[in-house]
Formats: sequence, C-alpha cells, structure tokens
Amino acid sequence: MAERLLAAVGAMVFGAGVLVAANPTIATATPSEPGAVESIPGAGPCRSDPKPVHESLVPKTVEVPITYPAVTVDPGPPPENTKRVKMELPTDPCINPCPDLTDLPAPPPSIDEQLGIPRLILHPQAFNFAFPNPNPPAVPPGPEPAHPGVEAAPQSPVRPTPQVSAVREVAKLTGANSVNRTDKRWQVQGTDLGIMWESAPGEVAIAFGDTVGRDFHPPGGMGEDWRSNLLAFSSDRDLTDGVTFDRMVTDARCHASELLTSKKLDNIEITTIPTSGFALGDRQYMSYMSIRTWNSIPGTWYTNYGGIAYSDDHGETWTKDPHAKWDNIFGVSNFQVAAMVPQGDWVYMFGTPNTRLGSVGLARVPKDQVLNTTAYQYWRNGEWTPVGGYTSASQIVEAPAAELSVRYDADRKVWQMSYLDTAKAALVVRESDSPQGVWSASAPTVSALQFPELYGGFIHPWSSGADLYFTMSTWSDYNVYLMHVTLN
Repeated sequence: MAERLLAAVGAMVFGAGVLVAANPTIATATPSEPGAVESIPGAGPCRSDPKPVHESLVPKTVEVPITYPAVTVDPGPPPENTKRVKMELPTDPCINPCPDLTDLPAPPPSIDEQLGIPRLILHPQAFNFAFPNPNPPAVPPGPEPAHPGVEAAPQSPVRPTPQVSAVREVAKLTGANSVNRTDKRWQVQGTDLGIMWESAPGEVAIAFGDTVGRDFHPPGGMGEDWRSNLLAFSSDRDLTDGVTFDRMVTDARCHASELLTSKKLDNIEITTIPTSGFALGDRQYMSYMSIRTWNSIPGTWYTNYGGIAYSDDHGETWTKDPHAKWDNIFGVSNFQVAAMVPQGDWVYMFGTPNTRLGSVGLARVPKDQVLNTTAYQYWRNGEWTPVGGYTSASQIVEAPAAELSVRYDADRKVWQMSYLDTAKAALVVRESDSPQGVWSASAPTVSALQFPELYGGFIHPWSSGADLYFTMSTWSDYNVYLMHVTLN
C-alpha cells in the first residue's frame, strides 16, 4: 500500500497551497451503562480520552517503497470472502468488546522515537509484469443487448453559486479517539472516504476505502491487516455530534470484513475502491474502481476499469458483475471513478477518468437495466445518446474534479455535487436544476488552508435545507471526519 503515498500526495501538491494546521472542536461522549469502565486513554470517545487531534505534517513514521520488477502470471480473480460473523456490541462505546484482540502490549520505543526523529521503514514491493491467466474463469452470458434511442436533453439555466458559511468539523468518525471507536470495535485503525447512501428507510450505509488495523502509522494507509474496502451502517439522525455506526459487516470477532476482494498485486490489480452506492428495492449497488497501480505522478493513478457490484443480502456479501464494466482504454477513459444516483425512472452516472485532474461526464440508464452497459445513454452536446459510447460523453463540469459525490435534494428539487478541486486546493460544492447542468460555479466548503492534504467530500444523504453534512479525509491522519457547512 505504500504506493498510495505517492499517488495521494497530489491532494497536497496539486491541492494545497499553504499547509496550516487546524484546531477543531469535537463532541465527546461519557460512559452511560451501569458498571461501564473508563477506556484506555486515546482509544475512544470516553471521559478519560483526550480529544482527537490532527496528525502533524511531519510524520512519526516514513515508509518508503522500494520497487523491483517481477514477472508473474495473472492469478485471475481472487475468491470473495463470504465468511460473516455477527456479534452484539455493548451500546456503551467505552466498553471494549475485544481487549484480547485490540489491547496488545505496545512495543518498546525504538531508537528513532527516543531521539524524536521519524522512523524510517523500507518496504520492498514488486511491480509485476504479468502473463495472462492460462485458465480464465468462465463468464456467464451477459444481458440481452439494449437499443436505446436518442433524446433531446437541453441544459437548464445556470444556478447562482452556493453561498457557504459556518464551516465546522463535527466529529472524527473512524480510528482512535473517534466517536465510533472503530479501532477497538472493528480493528479499523486507519481508513478513508466514507461514501454514504440511504440503504433502507431510516438507515445509511457508509463505504470506506483501503483500511489498516495493526501497526497503523500514517501518513496514508500504512500498517498491517490491509482490507481494500469496508461497510458500516447507521441509523443516527442527529448529525450535529457526528454519525454513530450501528454495525459494520464483519468476518470475525471485532473485525470488519473486506467486501470486494482485490489481487493486491501492483501493476495487475493493487486494490478495489468504492466510489458510490445506492439502493433499488432490496438490492444494494456499489460502483467501484479496479486500480492497476498507484502512479508516482501526484494526483494520478491507473485503473483497469470502473465497475458495479451488487448485494441481495443487505450489504453482507457482494458480487462484482462481470459485464457491468467500463474499461480504461489507453488510460484516458471516462467513468473510471463514478458517482451513481437514482432519480425518477433513471439512475444517473457521473464519471471522471482515473486521476484527480479530469472533467466530469454523465450517463443515464433505466432503473431495471443498471447492470446492462448497452442500455446506457451518454449526454453529448444536448442529447442522450448511445452513439459513440462512454468515450464520447461531453463534459458537464470542467477539470479538475476528483472523487465525486452527487445527490438530488428532493426537498429543494436541486442537484448537488461535491468534489476535490485540486486547482482551488479545496473541497467544493456546485448546484444545478438538472443533472446535465448548467452547473453553478463552484464554492469552496473546506480549504487545504484549514485541513492540509484533504480529499473526499462525500455528502450525507440526510443533509437538509441549509445544512450540508459531508465526510472528509486527510492524508496525514488517514481517517474520516464529518464536516458541516451552512448554505445560505
């Protein structure tokens, strides 16, 4: 995972002009159950714990990848982990349910720590040149080809630029000292993204990216027990003090499970990262990107394809549809990083190429054809059309746009889009009366002047009125925070 350090430096190099530390206020909880014990300091949202603080930009540990070439054979798709273990957690977050797993003795301080200098770790990592798998798995037949027509789709008048005020960090959602105590409850020490969708009435799903447990040492997702993605659920309607997780999908005691496996072989498939999610009836959908390699050029990476997975058991296990894929032709194709939103009779797919530097394209598909790529129409020059396919979609928002989050605000009847704008060194928000725009000018919500190395900006679906809640990650912390701004 050391490659992520090189790739995500782009959030700082392209996105941050000045690096200034922040001093946010965080809500904390106190033990509530009779007989509850004080937690170990620094491990949860309890009276004895200090408030979360952001990591220094001068890291305590520096992990340097030492890349060497290797010739191998593509092993083919790894088997999905379908083992699931459900356990009842204490309602009091200050009670550690698995001290035998999470409260292991700390190693003695190293000489580097005693001297107050960063610890240096050299991490050998193979860069693979792979021969094709000689026994590829059989793929079931795809859906019947669809033949969508061409329809006019004029843009709506441009909306005014949103007016943003009252920017506030609400709470740290993951990791040590977080309101969810994920380090003790699910062995989640470091993770990122926090992509949210309404998974059922009164419930929100939250998907995370590359995650580490033991020996977590930021910046970035460095450490042991690497999982490419995770999923939590929450019914917490009061967002003013954070988002409390009801549960996570687990495969062992106090251990959050990887949902979509990856080969974890650099230059073949290093990881699979969620990009959005939505529910249609009893089925959950998740868009994801299969990442081939994290590039050394800041703000870029290289995908194999963007795809869609689905779950028919409420997010416990997932299937990557073998046909619902958008291949990355010559490394420049759109819809590698997608944000999918159901609205009316359609599911809209907003997409960018595999960098933090591309523009936004748009497609739509009938709700009953989500997994059929031949049923998609792409917005091009004022029309919905299948002609030319996904490589010919027109730009609806100019570059640079990274890690999109899009929603339809049904109360206001307005589309909202949040993303990282590396040119402005900020997370920004735009609004439009139609998915194809014209989209308003972008308004910064959180700046790298406040939170260096920031990225993400995924909107909470229960934001309402003037209250916009969204998640934010920072590379130096490598954890997820809930943010709030007021839209005037």
